Amino acid sequence: MDENNFREFLSKNNVATEKIASFILRLKEFDDFLKYKDYNIDSFPKGEIINYTEYLITNSKDTVFDLLRALINYGNFIKNYDYIVEIIDISESYNAMDNLNQRIAEKFGEKLRDKIFDNIEIPPLGVDPEKKPEFTKAILKRLEEKIGKEKSIELLKPCLHGRPGDIKKDREDFLRLNDIDEFLKLKKQELIGRLQQHQKEGTLEFAQYINEEVIDFVKKNPSINPGIREGDKIITTKLPYQTKRHMKTKDKRMKGFYSCYCPWVRGAIKNGTDQEISSYFCYCSAGYTKKYWDIIFDQPVEVEPIETPLTGGTLCKFAVQIPKEFQKKIE
Repeated sequence: MDENNFREFLSKNNVATEKIASFILRLKEFDDFLKYKDYNIDSFPKGEIINYTEYLITNSKDTVFDLLRALINYGNFIKNYDYIVEIIDISESYNAMDNLNQRIAEKFGEKLRDKIFDNIEIPPLGVDPEKKPEFTKAILKRLEEKIGKEKSIELLKPCLHGRPGDIKKDREDFLRLNDIDEFLKLKKQELIGRLQQHQKEGTLEFAQYINEEVIDFVKKNPSINPGIREGDKIITTKLPYQTKRHMKTKDKRMKGFYSCYCPWVRGAIKNGTDQEISSYFCYCSAGYTKKYWDIIFDQPVEVEPIETPLTGGTLCKFAVQIPKEFQKKIE
């Protein structure tokens, strides 16, 4: 590890001095772990980050969060984005079930929450994500037994994780264009431009590398982010989590696996037990889409899943209800 230059890199990125020291320590500990297998922090195969985070969990070491943050910075420093892909696999939506736990308590009381979560431990950050769906199966079954399907959906609709990020410019573009179709066209062009830039620079679009095939896939699927208008709805499809693998496989189930972003269900799709998870869990994903359009329209909107891997589909597709006052402008 080039410690001195990494420290300088962190400092230039406004990382606090005490946090720099913590990051260096976490990376040195991981490096020591790797040495037992004749690897080092600059060169190790996929799977070793999960091996180490599970080791930390087993040994009750509360350092996983700092380790992952340190590795993200180090991956960017040495321009090895494979590290970041693996870290996203581990950390994506890691706090979703903690948020569900809290949301149940807020809406239905701590007593009911405790009954639903009795003797079921939420998988902590750092556990192999493919182990998480077993928890999802158990908790959704209990949730539906206690409060019913409709109330369960209402808990999931606001999304259990994530934020839409800074979309101030998108809101400004929407107001400036004053035309939903033109806005959707502009955002699609911007997505393609961003993907082309990733391809040129060898960087990531969230958790995947981009090549010409991925860009062509986006171009040939009109509803892929942000979507297309159909009457009074916007039909929007998520770019698959791993698009190249989604396109390559001929297995329908695995196409769904490579489309899905959610670690709380993805492993079940892979092993064929996804029917044990209620398909309405995807209202959580619909809620992530909802957060974006709530800001664009400056009001709450309804978003419904149309197709997801949990419903037997190969893509994640949603319908966004356009508010009435904006429908008038497009009639």
